[in-house]
Amino acid sequence: MKVAPSVLSADFGNLQRDVEEICNSGCDLVHVDVMDGHFVPNLTIGPIVVSSIAKCATKPLDIHLMVQNNTFFVELFAPLKPKYISFHIEEEKHPHRLIQKIRSLGIKPAIVLNPHTPPESIEYLLQDLDMVLLMSVNPGFGGQSFIESVIPKASKLNDMRNKLNPNCLIEVDGGVNDKNIQGLKDVGVDIVVAGNYIFKHNSKKEAIKSLQI
Repeated sequence: MKVAPSVLSADFGNLQRDVEEICNSGCDLVHVDVMDGHFVPNLTIGPIVVSSIAKCATKPLDIHLMVQNNTFFVELFAPLKPKYISFHIEEEKHPHRLIQKIRSLGIKPAIVLNPHTPPESIEYLLQDLDMVLLMSVNPGFGGQSFIESVIPKASKLNDMRNKLNPNCLIEVDGGVNDKNIQGLKDVGVDIVVAGNYIFKHNSKKEAIKSLQI
């Protein structure tokens, strides 16, 4: 299991310290949540802060867009060369076009599904994706409880991915901890995003290690 700590839960007064610490503690990716206050009722970091994160991170960036104008934000963050940029299928009118655009920029395209959105909604896009991110909380705020229905949903997506695009990774974001990690691994999840569990733990290294099962 790969682990992508969400910097949404970091101490923004000591952001460089926290980003360096998770990278030195064995994380695989640095997950960056970008919210515009429109698609979700929260407003988070913009390109200046994300650029600062990119400068001190020694692991690849995994940028998760929770925004209305996806193309604008893709172009905004593309110069930082993240490994992944993911966008919500619920907000994008032309997802195939945006997938192609992200890939043309040398970035791996990913699609995000909210808790209520079925895997079947991306059946005809799956072969063009490098990753699918399943939200296991409602997007917009950290610290929410894990929604258990993501387990059978991930299992269904795993079956689809094995038939249509075995190289596509499955990522889960929201309420992930050492109590539910085995259940996620059992249904084929490849990457987990964890915020509070890692950043509020006494040892970030121990927290990350407990998820890398």
